[in-house]
Amino acid sequence: MRFWAAISGKQSAGRPTGTGLAGAGLAGTMVFILALAAALANALTSVFQRKGIEAAPADTTLRFSLITYAVRRGIWLAGFALMIVSFLLQAVALHLGRLSEVQPILTTELVFLVIVLVAWFGFRMGGREWTGVVAVTAGLAGFLFFADPVDGTLSPPLWAWLVAGGACTGGIVIATALALRGPRWWRAAMFGTAASISFAFTAACTKVVSGFAASDWTDLYRHWQTYALAFFGALAVFLAQNAIHAGPIVASQSTIVLVDPVASILVGVGLFGDNLRTTGAWGPLEALSLLVMVAGAVVLAHSPLVAGLKGGSDPYSEMLSPHHPRAGGMPDAPVITEGP
Repeated sequence: MRFWAAISGKQSAGRPTGTGLAGAGLAGTMVFILALAAALANALTSVFQRKGIEAAPADTTLRFSLITYAVRRGIWLAGFALMIVSFLLQAVALHLGRLSEVQPILTTELVFLVIVLVAWFGFRMGGREWTGVVAVTAGLAGFLFFADPVDGTLSPPLWAWLVAGGACTGGIVIATALALRGPRWWRAAMFGTAASISFAFTAACTKVVSGFAASDWTDLYRHWQTYALAFFGALAVFLAQNAIHAGPIVASQSTIVLVDPVASILVGVGLFGDNLRTTGAWGPLEALSLLVMVAGAVVLAHSPLVAGLKGGSDPYSEMLSPHHPRAGGMPDAPVITEGP
């Protein structure tokens, strides 16, 4: 695939010497645009799928019946279609770029979520929302500039995959176990943590599989990473649905958005050997930028605009549909009936 090689700069001899996103030219620009588009699609996916399962029975948590309930709702299926679009955009971005730069860009999903809530649901942005948006944007830009990620190895050995996969699996199991008890916000946060770890490992598999597909997509079935991608991708979707269903969107969305880039940076450095500038002042500056980005995302997740969807412990007050400016909300908005 000479086209992909020409854009990404990955010839047979390896990636040319140079900088990461800031100095990668056309490839860097495409990585940035594709990752931002994937973040927007993810934000819309969160809203659509939240609307699709928010009225599901409480006893469907961690059950396949939650998925069967969801697929009968058109708004959820629209969200699933957007999820596929987001995956394809992310896959191309990961093929052209590095795990430790693509995944942090996806943090802007929360910024796009705020924009959707303002434009679609009629909320108003206040000082806190503007502060969060500026912090996320500035922190992300600072991290990418100061860290300047550069490729390490594109073919990790099997033992490295086993270590990374074992660590991610352990984190998923622990977070899921912690999600089985506790208040609704805690359960949503823990399910979101488990989902984000699974998304991070899925992204690692996606990066490798996209390279296989660019070389010869007919040989994908020969590589075990293809099946790992399918398994952890499906697991991530399942856990994300439980996170959305288990409690307030402020808890599930913030953990999914925040834990994923951190876990992805660790996987990118540990598994692929992504090189981040850490000598001298670069290390503290990129750590500070990452902290600003995370703090901004936390501010957005807990802002009145987003937290207004929570409104207390009553599940009805967490729903998106009653906040829609149009009477009745979306065509597939659930009809709420009071229980006994």
